[in-house]
Amino acid sequence: MKKTLIATLATAATLIGGAAQAESASYTIEPNHTYVTFEIGHFGTTTNRGRFDKKEGTVQLDRAAKKGKVEVTFDVGSINTGSAQFDKHLRSEEILKTEAFPKATFIGDKFTFNGDKVSEVSGQLTLLGKTNPITLKASNFNCYQHPMMKREVCGGDFRATIKRSQWGVDYGIAYGFSDAMDLVIQVEAVHQ
Repeated sequence: MKKTLIATLATAATLIGGAAQAESASYTIEPNHTYVTFEIGHFGTTTNRGRFDKKEGTVQLDRAAKKGKVEVTFDVGSINTGSAQFDKHLRSEEILKTEAFPKATFIGDKFTFNGDKVSEVSGQLTLLGKTNPITLKASNFNCYQHPMMKREVCGGDFRATIKRSQWGVDYGIAYGFSDAMDLVIQVEAVHQ
């Protein structure tokens, strides 16, 4: 009887401990190590690049259950290409219409893992008031104990090639600019 009680308690402790580890962990995106950038071909000759300087978001990650959810919101008006004239044109009614649509959001709720690493995140991108599905593929993913913050940080580099015209961003296509645009989200998030 005593051995049975001890075995039952040990099993219960193991199950409770396992359940605690399987719970989803909450993370807040660290803006100094998170970048939302784009790359688009310019007449098949060069590549225009830019980034959105203001961004925020959260991540829920359950590595044991291989599930997660990420939400990244970026201020479209904070676009920065390194050229004030180009930034002004991108913010205009011809392209990003930032006065009417100041924010864009990616919400990913389907995580794919390769072993214990996130390899893809599928979800919805809302831009210019239009929402379409995209899948961001990871080229890097890692979780580590941050030596200065003394907390776990998880993140990676994620990329998708999208057709910008699906969101109504069709400026220049008639001139020969590419409809295909690479969206890159480099994210690091701090455990809360």
